[in-house]
Amino acid sequence: MSNKTHKGMKKRLKKTKNGKVKHKRTGNRHLMQSKDNKRSRQLRKERDLDKSDVKNLRRQYGDV
Repeated sequence: MSNKTHKGMKKRLKKTKNGKVKHKRTGNRHLMQSKDNKRSRQLRKERDLDKSDVKNLRRQYGDV
C-alpha cells in the first residue's frame, strides 16, 4: 500500500521540470518596514530546497 501525499507539503512546495523542489522564503509576512528594499526583493523569489531535505521528503511522502 502506498503512502498518501501530505497535503500541507503539496501546497508549499513546487516541483520543477528537472526534478528540483522549490519553496517560498520565510520572513516576508510582516515587520517589513525594518528590512531593506534589497532584502525584501530577494525574499520574494523562490528558492531550491536543499538536496538532503528533498531526500528526506521523498522518503516520507513519496514523490513530492
